[in-house]
Amino acid sequence: MRIAAQNQSVALNGPSGVLPRIPAEALRRNAVRAHEALSSGSGWLERLRPSVRESWVRSLQHHPDPDVPRPELVFDDDALARYRAAHPLSAVMPVIRRLLVEPGEDSGLLVAVGDELGRLLWVDGDAVLRRRAEDMLFVPGADWSERTVGTSAPGTALATGSDVQIAGPEHFSRLVHSWSCTAVPVHDPDTGSVLGVVDVTGGPEAVAPHTLALIRAAVAAAEAGLQVQRLQADRDAPQQGSLAGFGAPPRRSAGRPASPPASDTERLELLGRERAVLHTRGGSVELSSRHGELLAVLALHPGGLTAEELAALAYPDGGQAGTVRAEMLRLRNLMETVAAGTPAEPLVPRSRPYRLARPLVVDAAQVLRFLEQGAHRLALGMYRGQVLPRSEAPALIRLRGDVSAVLRQAMLSDAGPDALLQYLHLPEAEHDAEAWQRALRVLPPRSPRRAAVAAALERIERDLA
Repeated sequence: MRIAAQNQSVALNGPSGVLPRIPAEALRRNAVRAHEALSSGSGWLERLRPSVRESWVRSLQHHPDPDVPRPELVFDDDALARYRAAHPLSAVMPVIRRLLVEPGEDSGLLVAVGDELGRLLWVDGDAVLRRRAEDMLFVPGADWSERTVGTSAPGTALATGSDVQIAGPEHFSRLVHSWSCTAVPVHDPDTGSVLGVVDVTGGPEAVAPHTLALIRAAVAAAEAGLQVQRLQADRDAPQQGSLAGFGAPPRRSAGRPASPPASDTERLELLGRERAVLHTRGGSVELSSRHGELLAVLALHPGGLTAEELAALAYPDGGQAGTVRAEMLRLRNLMETVAAGTPAEPLVPRSRPYRLARPLVVDAAQVLRFLEQGAHRLALGMYRGQVLPRSEAPALIRLRGDVSAVLRQAMLSDAGPDALLQYLHLPEAEHDAEAWQRALRVLPPRSPRRAAVAAALERIERDLA
């Protein structure tokens, strides 16, 4: 059944998304009748409270049939683990668990925490309810934005930037009609931008007034915790003077980790470095230019490469297979030394074809993944400069260009003011007039940061004159 959005003149600017003090059963009856009226295309708007009505209108722009919208799984287990570890809200999950999850483990409620795009990162709470929720894919890694599933507390709270309660059939998707939920956005304590959302889902108790009060308190505690962590980090390592006072976002801190923890992760750092740095369970080592290039190429081609293929990707002049074999022997000896004394199998490049013993995370590839997922803040937090800027290896030149180009395009097309200003502090954006002009357009008219952006544009124009 396909339904056309109703073209009626109805005031959509209503009160908060919090449930009014009228019987919840009345709201549910009205919502059921609104769904029934959708098939005729008329008479449904007036049956919904304003905040839900506005959300349904947005939902109809993406899904003309309420039987169609269903959540999508956008992260596999490995990608989810990396994304969660790098997300700012990971730093305050202990607070949320202590205030919301632990008290409600046997209460028939679920506590979910999502990112700023509506992707669920953590879902905890009642074990029985978690299994039931799996049937509608209310699980970590699933997209619950309005664009994907229509009206729901997590997605609608992010769409409006305010607290939301959705009772049963007020959900746009019929898949969710047996559930109710309350959600509160989490804001960055420095910039005010939305970092994510905290949601409680379950039966009628999930939309009780005291549930909303508890979530608000937990979110306030989480935001305060982020601020305290950042103040502590700033005291430990103050900002460099070149960025101070220019409207730059606060320096990376405990509240905004730049990359996943290294405890069980083997990773290769290429961004903003003259030489690659390999982190393993046995420690960290700065590699020679050639070894760093060879290891990066192998990490980017987990299926393996012949000596000839590896030479073509790692050597500016194409190289010789014999030269590659000699360097790979030296690299193999180095990897065995690094792994000495650890229980893990050495990350030894194997031959026929040449390949690594197991996957190796490359920071530049992670930045590309974050950008593909729309996680601009996380990508910028990890991006420390261009990929091995002096490398002339063909594969590294291509990776360097890809990361820089995708990052720039994401900033120009989708980024908000905070992310865009953070990008403009990168050396490669210093003279990018188009990016600075974009910042001037997206900044609010009365923003105190406009003066610095305008001054930078004047400097660029003088330099180009």
